Amino acid sequence: MASLRHRNRWVVLGLCLVLGAMVVLVSNSVSIYNLVCRVTGLGGTTQVATQAKADAIAAEGKTFPLVTVRFNADVNGDIPWSFYPVQRQVRVQIGVPQTIYFRAVNHSSQRVTGTATFNVTPFQVGPYFDKIECFCFTEQTLEPGQSVEMPVRFFVDPSILKDPDGRDFKTITLSYTFFRAKDQAGGTPQASNNGASSTSLN
Repeated sequence: MASLRHRNRWVVLGLCLVLGAMVVLVSNSVSIYNLVCRVTGLGGTTQVATQAKADAIAAEGKTFPLVTVRFNADVNGDIPWSFYPVQRQVRVQIGVPQTIYFRAVNHSSQRVTGTATFNVTPFQVGPYFDKIECFCFTEQTLEPGQSVEMPVRFFVDPSILKDPDGRDFKTITLSYTFFRAKDQAGGTPQASNNGASSTSLN
């Protein structure tokens, strides 16, 4: 009888541990998912790089093919901004950094803070699309009526040429969607176009 009670205690303890682990995973699922996306490029998530990495690629002295990078910009309906790329597309050499700009205009009579979600398509390009500088790294605050140009400095990692799933892509689309910052909107931004008004210049 004592042995049965002992086994039952272990069963209950095990179930409690499993339940606790599930609670921790659920409560941190967004953070875990974002981390996995950043590391693997899942869902077209771009990577963060440094100028030093770009300089190291340039120091190799190799010439890589050209690709076309197109730009798409959307805003969620809850943010009173216009948002669009200054250039619709650029031709860039793989491995060579390029700086382009997006413009945002606050049409409201109030200060508005926004945050941008982003991805690239085809999704397989995500692990090789490196951003050195981007407005999406931080929240952006626009005063009433303010218009700003926001830079993105990026390059395509030459490693893509060794990937059977990525080396044949000739066109890449970099997309952003601006939302109100969560402390203004009362919720966490989600990368969805549902209810969004598009200012795409594709």
